[in-house]
Amino acid sequence: MEIASAVRSRTLHAVDVVAETLERIERADPALSAFIEVWGEDALRRAGEVDARVVAGERLPLAGVPIGVKGRRGMRTAGPLLAAGCVPVGATSVPGPGTPWQTWGLGRYGRTVNPWRHDRTPGGSSAGSAAAVAAGLVPLATGSDGAGSVRIPAAWCGVVGLKADNGRLPSTDRTGLMAPGVLARCVADAAAYWSVVSGEEADADRPPGSGGYDSLAGPAGPAPHNRAHQPDVPTAVWSPDLGFDAPDPDVVAVAHAAAVRLAEAGAVRLIHPRTPLRLDDPAPAWLALRSPDAAPAPAPASAPAPAPADPDIHRIRAANDNRLADLFTETRLLLTPTAPTPPHGHAGPGDRYSTALTWAFNLSGHPAISIPAGFGPDGCPFGLQLVAAHGAESLLLAVAGVAERHIGPWPTVSGI
Repeated sequence: MEIASAVRSRTLHAVDVVAETLERIERADPALSAFIEVWGEDALRRAGEVDARVVAGERLPLAGVPIGVKGRRGMRTAGPLLAAGCVPVGATSVPGPGTPWQTWGLGRYGRTVNPWRHDRTPGGSSAGSAAAVAAGLVPLATGSDGAGSVRIPAAWCGVVGLKADNGRLPSTDRTGLMAPGVLARCVADAAAYWSVVSGEEADADRPPGSGGYDSLAGPAGPAPHNRAHQPDVPTAVWSPDLGFDAPDPDVVAVAHAAAVRLAEAGAVRLIHPRTPLRLDDPAPAWLALRSPDAAPAPAPASAPAPAPADPDIHRIRAANDNRLADLFTETRLLLTPTAPTPPHGHAGPGDRYSTALTWAFNLSGHPAISIPAGFGPDGCPFGLQLVAAHGAESLLLAVAGVAERHIGPWPTVSGI
């Protein structure tokens, strides 16, 4: 990240970076309400400690990078980021009490708004993290994804949202459905986060296209037209609906156009599977597992779990796991719209589940990323979801990096 590089070289001081961040938050947050709490004094103190660590010779991969942490409990899992030099500046908003739907946020000034249209929700439950990143208040914010809670707000706010493979990073969720994640304005920043929390090699200073996690992209510059026919380009299967949902036509059209542009840029090679992907609707199994009386379950990627008491849970989960396992023997990536609808208003989503295309991969545990795909007729962003086999987060970041370079630059909110 540019901030970290500048702080490490001492051309910038972490204290100054954080002070400017706090000023931006105080200026913009009354309209956005992206934060529950802002930790001004603590953030400046931590920034001073980062500057001292740099002077002492520590090479901190995320030196001085201001981050938002999801909710008041977010600091409990922020240890690796603090060790890497991040400076938490506040707790971002999450859904408040009083509603069964979790596609909104409640911050210190009221409901959290979508930076692109204030009459729309940013999505949930990582609402404040997505809004803060999209509005440029912080470059990174943590999230957690139990049904799409990183990917959906990423899609609706026009930013990058990575959900880790379930069970790969620590999670306090007793059902095993929740996985940590991150929201960022660019893929390189998401990759820097992933390098720190996973321990996988990825140079946070290396821009996409110069090697490392983005080595599939080749050298910087336009992708050659025959790139998609080279053997190292990952194959991808497009599915508009996972075989069971009915996304809005506008959403499908924008996401499919982004998938095609990704193929034309040479980032993926689109193929047709031998058998079209048709998952069972995961809603009954997910809802049963999240009920208060459901038995705890291990993460899907861990050792096999005993069959749940409700046979439908086992049937749906086993059927979908088998179909996805078969699919990933044929292809390296699955591409879908991230959410089946545009962001809804603050009155709620109605009867539509915004999670329809995401929560299957909380049940199966696969890693997934949402990247900006374009805009709908209402001026709100849509996302393209990329799903990979277990343990393939680096592949997701590689392909997303190519997308950013060749079908971007992705737009940013103005006037904040």
